Amino acid sequence: MRVCVVGGGAREHVLAHVLGRTAEVVATPGNPGIANSVSSAPEDVDVDLYVIGPEAPLVAGLADRLRAQGRVVFGPGADGAHLEGSKAWMKEFASRHGIPTAAHRVFTELDLAVAAVQDSTGPWVIKTDGLAAGKGVFVTDSRDEAVSDVRAKLAGESFGEAGRRIVIEQYLDGPEISVLAICDGSRAVPLAAAQDYKRIGDGDTGPNTGGMGAYSPVPFVGKDVLDEVEEKFLRRAMAGFASEGIDYRGVLYAGLALTSDGPRLVEFNVRFGDPEAEVVLPRLETDLAGLLLQAANGRIEDEPRFVEDAAVIVIAASEGYPGPTETGREIRGIERAESVEGVTVFHAGTAVSPDGELVTDGGRVLGVTGMGTDLKQARERAYEGMAHISFEGMQYRRDIAGTQA
Repeated sequence: MRVCVVGGGAREHVLAHVLGRTAEVVATPGNPGIANSVSSAPEDVDVDLYVIGPEAPLVAGLADRLRAQGRVVFGPGADGAHLEGSKAWMKEFASRHGIPTAAHRVFTELDLAVAAVQDSTGPWVIKTDGLAAGKGVFVTDSRDEAVSDVRAKLAGESFGEAGRRIVIEQYLDGPEISVLAICDGSRAVPLAAAQDYKRIGDGDTGPNTGGMGAYSPVPFVGKDVLDEVEEKFLRRAMAGFASEGIDYRGVLYAGLALTSDGPRLVEFNVRFGDPEAEVVLPRLETDLAGLLLQAANGRIEDEPRFVEDAAVIVIAASEGYPGPTETGREIRGIERAESVEGVTVFHAGTAVSPDGELVTDGGRVLGVTGMGTDLKQARERAYEGMAHISFEGMQYRRDIAGTQA
């Protein structure tokens, strides 16, 4: 089988890596870490299956365009991708279909949004309605900071048009987990759970990012929790899609808070989570290419199976991230990192300079995944690999999976 992975981040790198176990893989545009990366448009690549990685092309309808040409695609159409394209629509979808989530209000007018903050008690959770590369969520205990964030978003200062409509929602207590499910239009088959780390600093300090690390499996998530997630979130979402005439074939990502009142939906996304994919997919025993082809064709026949080994990923980010960053800084040590047993380095934001050097080309630059017999060994290997990597201004968290290992 020949598969085209669309996208160029670490998520697409791990997809190419795992799909490559059983299939020939081409990536567009790919990245320097993916061997068979091409500059061709997806429509110009002749393959048996397209796997669309990022949310932006899904929201823009790439899957619809490819299917209209008779191509086989794993990834929802624009109607299903609206679930991530608009957080307000996602919250309304959850409410329509009985999916437990936080109370919320949607605002486009500054005065009303500021009044809502001033008339309520924190913590405040303020989200851009549109796509913001995983950085559009602001959580704070400070009323002044909440008002400032509301003003910046609605004025278009922080996230442009994506922030001119915002969602202010109830803060959910308890640890968060991520469950990715493979959907074939009628079923949503869950993969192993993961937990990611969204804030930039150790101890969950600083602003939200696209993700600074993750691990899988999650020791405190048992079969009872996963059964509840499948029943109340995944099945209800699929029934909701069907009732609204949406043929959803792709990944459904459920970000959940395990509150004192039970699991509650933090967000639905319409693609593999990043960095969760980099710890979930390497643990997959089942043939990923075959599984995604079955889903794309409308009938999953194989059940996902996972090795007992654990995986931990640590993200190396550029100086200044999640704010503005400088690019073009030389990266050293990847080969030495991958010489550590169980370690794979996934490229997130890298490029090759005119003189042939590997350099930084984004906020999140690399992810170092370590696999081991348990979380302790996987974590030790990930950090041993990270110790070999360097570039000017590199930052990474030192506490990924620390409380679990």
